[in-house]
Amino acid sequence: MTENPYQPPKVTVSDPVDMSESGLVEPKKLSAGRGWGWIQDAFKYFMSSPAIWIVNVIILLVIMMVLAFIPLIGSLAANILAPIFTGGLMLGCAAQDRGEQLTVGHLFEGFQKNTGNLAMVGVLYMVAMIVVVVIITLLMMVMGGGSGLFPMMAGIDSDAGPSPDQVQSLFAVGGIAILIGLALIVPVVMAYFFAPALVVHHDLGAIEAMKLSFKGCLKNIIPFLIYGVIAVVLAIVASVPFFLGWLVLAPVLTAAIYVAYKEIFTEKIE
Repeated sequence: MTENPYQPPKVTVSDPVDMSESGLVEPKKLSAGRGWGWIQDAFKYFMSSPAIWIVNVIILLVIMMVLAFIPLIGSLAANILAPIFTGGLMLGCAAQDRGEQLTVGHLFEGFQKNTGNLAMVGVLYMVAMIVVVVIITLLMMVMGGGSGLFPMMAGIDSDAGPSPDQVQSLFAVGGIAILIGLALIVPVVMAYFFAPALVVHHDLGAIEAMKLSFKGCLKNIIPFLIYGVIAVVLAIVASVPFFLGWLVLAPVLTAAIYVAYKEIFTEKIE
């Protein structure tokens, strides 16, 4: 009998972080201006290999579009695969730091290093977002059940339609739900933001990587707000010419994650 050469990917979700052994430093607090600086520096990564960056974005887009056509399973797969692809691109950015060329192979390098932990990051992120959606839905049901939501839905089917008071109540409930949703979603995004980079570069478990990512984001909330506002403005501009601007913006925003990660968590990638 021959021995099965396949070894399933190791998944670790709660390894303690040893800063001295992992090459990490305690998350640093950066100046507010670095929010814009991350994007500026990231553009240099793009310009060093623009064609390969664009090819990688197109390949990833095609993969995600194909998955979108697969009911349920496709959505689950996309959430799990996203941090794996991101981890590969983080390794690609590190290669560029070493003077090497970015390649299409870097997009898939996350399937060769810490794949299980990267996939677990995707699972945890997906579960957290589902919980957030459930909470928001329940809150809307509780707040709107007697004050406008359900009565208005019933009024839509009637000839009279919803009353002005019902419309006003619906907007009030919706506004509160949006604010609560943002308050819940932002911490989840903060926990996810740096997790793929921390997993691939420092062999962290999924939970520890997400905890450290949240800590780094929280410590730099001002530059992140600036980064977020600028990213939204650039996204609007990139979307105008048939979304073609995203061929540049997507690589830049991806490389910006690496730039920010490197400045906050470590001095240098060996």
